[in-house]
This record gives sequence, C-alpha cells and structure tokens, in this order.
Amino acid sequence: MKWLWRAADFLVGAVFIYAGVLKAMAPLRFASDIENYHLLPWAFGVRLAFYLPWLEMLCGLGLLTRRLYAGSIAILSALLAVFIAASVIARARGIDVSCGCFGTAGSNLGFAGHLAIDFGMLALLLLLGRKQIARS
Repeated sequence: MKWLWRAADFLVGAVFIYAGVLKAMAPLRFASDIENYHLLPWAFGVRLAFYLPWLEMLCGLGLLTRRLYAGSIAILSALLAVFIAASVIARARGIDVSCGCFGTAGSNLGFAGHLAIDFGMLALLLLLGRKQIARS
C-alpha cells in the first residue's frame, strides 16, 4: 500500500512541476490566461504569472522529495481550490476560458474534463494530507 501513496505523490508532484515549467517558460501568456478570467487587475495577474509557476514547481518537488511535505500539500490544495472556484465563477458569468495549465496538451479537453481533472487532483491531495495528519 505504501507504493500506492508514493505513486500518488509522484503523479500529483509531476503534474504540478510540468504545469509550472510550461507557465514559467511563457509568463506573459500565463498572465493573459489569468486576465481572461476577469477577476483580477492586470498588474496583479502579471505578478501572479511570474510567481505562481515557481511556487507550483517547488511544491511539486516537495511532494516528490517529501521535504516540506505537509506545506506543499496545503499550498497545492489551496491553489487548486481557488482555481476551481475561479473557473466555476468565470463559467457562471458566461466566460469560456482556457486555463493554460498544460499548454496545448490540454486544449482538447472541455470545461467538464478540466474540472474532473482538477477535482481528481484535489481529492488526491486531500487524501495525502489526511494520511499525513494520521501519521502525526
């Protein structure tokens, strides 16, 4: 069973590292993706676009190496929850946005597909966090 938990660590960590690298390579494109949600001022979105990818990569690395593990789980869970809320709010306002999280790799998924992946990763993070708390 232990290998299954490590596989979940690896899967979620690798996804966030991959997504972070793609965003860090094109921060202005990511800033434009943030702007498409119409929730934040442009200046704040640009700052987030330069900061968030590195936070995602560091937290993903935290899951892989199990360093600062609980903090990585907490931060990634919060980021996913905020992203899910922003996506639902944008959709409810009639804004069809592409998250830009996976570059062109995720362009074939619709809103429901992206939401299913996000909820699945959030569920994995919450399970990993619960297991970490049970260990303490």
